[in-house]
Amino acid sequence: MELTGLWILVIGTVAAALVFDAINGFHDAANSIATVVSTRVLSPRTAVLWAAFFNFVAMFVFAPKVADTISKIVHIQQGDPVYVEVVLAGLVGAIAWDLLTWWWSLPTSSSHALIGGFAGAGIAFKGWGAVHWDKLWTVMAFIPIAPLIGFIFGFGLMVAVYWIFRQWRPVAIDRFFRKGQLLSASLYSLGHGGNDAQKTMGIIVALLVAHGTFTPDTQLSLTDFSTAWIILSCHLAMAVGTALGGWRIVKTMGIKVTKLQPVGGCCAETAGAATLFMATYLGIPVSTTHTIAGGIIGVGATRRLTGIKWDIAIRIVVAWVVTIPCSAIIAALTFFAIAALR
Repeated sequence: MELTGLWILVIGTVAAALVFDAINGFHDAANSIATVVSTRVLSPRTAVLWAAFFNFVAMFVFAPKVADTISKIVHIQQGDPVYVEVVLAGLVGAIAWDLLTWWWSLPTSSSHALIGGFAGAGIAFKGWGAVHWDKLWTVMAFIPIAPLIGFIFGFGLMVAVYWIFRQWRPVAIDRFFRKGQLLSASLYSLGHGGNDAQKTMGIIVALLVAHGTFTPDTQLSLTDFSTAWIILSCHLAMAVGTALGGWRIVKTMGIKVTKLQPVGGCCAETAGAATLFMATYLGIPVSTTHTIAGGIIGVGATRRLTGIKWDIAIRIVVAWVVTIPCSAIIAALTFFAIAALR
């Protein structure tokens, strides 16, 4: 491949990564705002702008450990231009699956779509040995663990709130937690931006390692201009996508799974934020969708298990399970198509 053509492919792939990041924000906006909108604490327009702001400022809060994990999902050989095509195919697989599930109103994981797409394209190029399976298994282990932690936190917080505020009047509780949801929604959006934007950063780092611009041990930093633009552009793209909103999924997450009051919305968001903060600190890419869904179901379960619409919840879980293989298959087919045109 000629040098000029390779640079065009690299720039196009970076652009595709930022488009994915914006779609991620668009697709996952529901995770950040579903509860605060469904409880009518904020209007939809105000809620998305609130979430977008905290998605953006997350870059000043979290170290890019998740980005480092993502960049090493696939064994990248420095300076091998075919790996540029691997990254591009992985992005196409993730974007295609994200758009399909958005159209179907399913809150699937953009994170797992990206990881599945990247791994699927790598396997299509070099076989099963292309993947760092220890990192991929950690990600897959958190498919059930993340919502379970969210469920436990959400359930525990709600029980604690019932006990602490047991002598308060319902009107006073509602007023208090309406204000509290502004804080919990901002914390959740901060965690969402911190974990999810880093996934696209990791993909861009892998791309530039493949191109030869970066070495495999390159570390992202806001104080280094050569990498700071990646952090800034990824957070900005996610914030823009979140500001555009994902209204089709808001209804599923905030209304169809279980009916929430401000107190429940505050507990669910706080549980999700705590889980995301922990995972991001540890460098584990988790699904923000899985996390908030677990928190919402945990809150709903404190009233009665029949308060949860399990048919909707099961439909969501099925979509989670098939996300990695489906995005991997789409990415693999895309890689083969690109290779045929080479």
